Amino acid sequence: MVSRVRVWLNRTYAENVFFMDQLRRNPSDRAVEIHATHGDPDSPVLAAADTAELEPEGLSPAAYVEFALDQCQRRGIDVFVPRLHQSAIVAHRAEFEALGTALLAPPPEAVAVFHDKVIAYEAVQAIGVPVPPWWRVRTATELVTAVEALEADGQKACFKPASGAGGVGFRVITRSPFSMTQLSGFPSPYVPLDLVVEALESADAGVGVDWLVMPRLEQPEVSVDCLTGPDNLIRLAVGRTKNGRRRGFTLHEQWLEPARLIAEGFGLHYLSNIQFRMYGDRPVLMDVNTRPAGGLHQLSLCGVNAPWAAVQLALGEDPGEMAPPFLGQDYTVVSGPRPLRPVTLPPQRIEEPAEPLLPSVPAVAVEPSVAESVGSTGSSAAGALRL
Repeated sequence: MVSRVRVWLNRTYAENVFFMDQLRRNPSDRAVEIHATHGDPDSPVLAAADTAELEPEGLSPAAYVEFALDQCQRRGIDVFVPRLHQSAIVAHRAEFEALGTALLAPPPEAVAVFHDKVIAYEAVQAIGVPVPPWWRVRTATELVTAVEALEADGQKACFKPASGAGGVGFRVITRSPFSMTQLSGFPSPYVPLDLVVEALESADAGVGVDWLVMPRLEQPEVSVDCLTGPDNLIRLAVGRTKNGRRRGFTLHEQWLEPARLIAEGFGLHYLSNIQFRMYGDRPVLMDVNTRPAGGLHQLSLCGVNAPWAAVQLALGEDPGEMAPPFLGQDYTVVSGPRPLRPVTLPPQRIEEPAEPLLPSVPAVAVEPSVAESVGSTGSSAAGALRL
């Protein structure tokens, strides 16, 4: 009898409820139990898991590794998919393996290269992958110099943290003064240059920035999801295209070839996500994620279960080279409800009144069914909808 597989996801994105769904609906018909931990008790991944715990706050990376080792030992984890403190965790791979836990993450050298976007750009450029022009900026003077150089070339400047994930901290520089335009409609990523310079110059001495300034890249954006074995060979590579609301899939080599060079050249074992955009008439690298992308589950529209194939690789069960049997039609992403774990309110303090209260007006009776329905029982998570 084939034993069940125990998988742990730590402090991951809400979208990974779909990652978990795919593990359970694996084509091998293997029993999978999922453990999840998070700092937010209302994370939908906690409700979607078979077992769940809240993570302690304020742990240093070293202390978090000890927490993770304890979780793996107590929970009998077969495969650990680390997101939080990934770099610290992969440095202790041998200790996890001694417990019988496989880490579904690249080796520490690969994680280190792509933790810093400047180091990453220099490294991939050296193997022939095109990157956009970029400046590393830490002061107001450096920022103005970079912006002026881009504008002189007819480009619109933007900046983002040199390290970080997703679109956190991304802003587009504008010369337009702050006005009511910025206060109408939805918040915009555009920020006036003079306000950014003023903020940098007035910041406290201990507050510094480490930004990457580059031209605003054009669509389409293509995220290539890669599955790479410990032998540094690609098993699967599929591009997910994004152009405004419209999403789709591609196997065009202009996107897949540079993604393979990066994934195989730097040993991005298991699941990684490599993002490109257009600079003029050619694709250039935008970012490299050494973890599964939040949108990885969308490959199910191409008949591919990438999460399960990655778990197989981690367990030493090589699925071999994979290709999607078809490319799904274009789609968009919409929100939908997901259940949350029950939350018990803390005991409420009842104070005795200092003086007798005046008689009150009798309260209007409330039907029990109405009263019981009050409260939050759902959370929004993104799912794919075909166009």
